[in-house]
Amino acid sequence: MVEVDWEMRPASVADIEAVAELRAVVLRADLERLGRYDEQRVRQRLREGFDPSYTWVIEVSGALAGCVALRPAKDAHWLEHFYLAPHLQGSGIGSGVLRGLLERCDRDDVLVRLNVLQGSPARRLYERNGFTLDTEDPVDVFMVRKPVRSEWLPDELGFGSSTPTLSSRAGGIGA
Repeated sequence: MVEVDWEMRPASVADIEAVAELRAVVLRADLERLGRYDEQRVRQRLREGFDPSYTWVIEVSGALAGCVALRPAKDAHWLEHFYLAPHLQGSGIGSGVLRGLLERCDRDDVLVRLNVLQGSPARRLYERNGFTLDTEDPVDVFMVRKPVRSEWLPDELGFGSSTPTLSSRAGGIGA
């Protein structure tokens, strides 16, 4: 695996179209396999659910490479819109992003939920990071991860930040 330097920044409304396009590219094979791909609908669903206040853009060399959202809900945080450009999948970026967000949720003692398409290789990433099956249907697999208690989380990583940034150089969520 080749390590790639990456950073995260808070998303803005201006990111919607680029993220919608990325979603269409990333999900196309899985949605086609499931007989659910619709060129307009795949983008529209992102536009309807995009909330920049809970979303971060992943950048490599200053260019959009992915995104992720962590939306607070009544009983958990929902990990949503986690897309990484296909040529960067397997580079460790997704694992690094997920690890940083889960450490934040662990510190806050928050359950994390997500759904992934049936047959998606992303399910293995989630399982490696402690997610387990909650429920499933013919299209979606709903997963859950209970917080992991830690005796120590270093303050210098800035885990108290409400608007975290993440990068391969920082090693975690920072202010």
